[in-house]
Amino acid sequence: RPVRLSELFEDGKDTLFLYSFMFIPGKGDPLGEGCPSCTSIIDAIDGASPHITQRINFAVVAKAPIERFRAHAKTRGWRHARLLSSAHNTYNRDYAAEGSDGAQSPIATVFARRDGMIHHTWSSELMLAASDPGQDMRHVDFMWPLWLVLDRTPDGRGADWRPELDYS
Repeated sequence: RPVRLSELFEDGKDTLFLYSFMFIPGKGDPLGEGCPSCTSIIDAIDGASPHITQRINFAVVAKAPIERFRAHAKTRGWRHARLLSSAHNTYNRDYAAEGSDGAQSPIATVFARRDGMIHHTWSSELMLAASDPGQDMRHVDFMWPLWLVLDRTPDGRGADWRPELDYS
């Protein structure tokens, strides 16, 4: 069923954090599969969701039919993060998670409810700026435990390694 942004705010919680999850087109499928990087983030955040939602409202939004998004979540064992579909609305385009060509972007967005009004207070828009040569955008690293751990090791994250959906 369609859900209004205002309905994502529970009583007593006036902050809403939304993560825009990408599906990557490929193999003749215009929707494709879940982005490995987005998947890695939510693999970790899903376990923290019961703690996060004690303080704020949290959900993950994908420009995919909800059934497809839930199927991907099931393959990952996600149990806690609230999943939403933006397949039939303009949320992604309105909040910089979709380009004019329809390409999806992984944006974290925060809203606050104040005096009955909802305000967009922050987004991880760093990814919209050009990166320095040899650098990643790192716009959502603050919520990505994988990099938080690897960045503290002597060898770091590595220049050419990225998470994958399957390591077998």
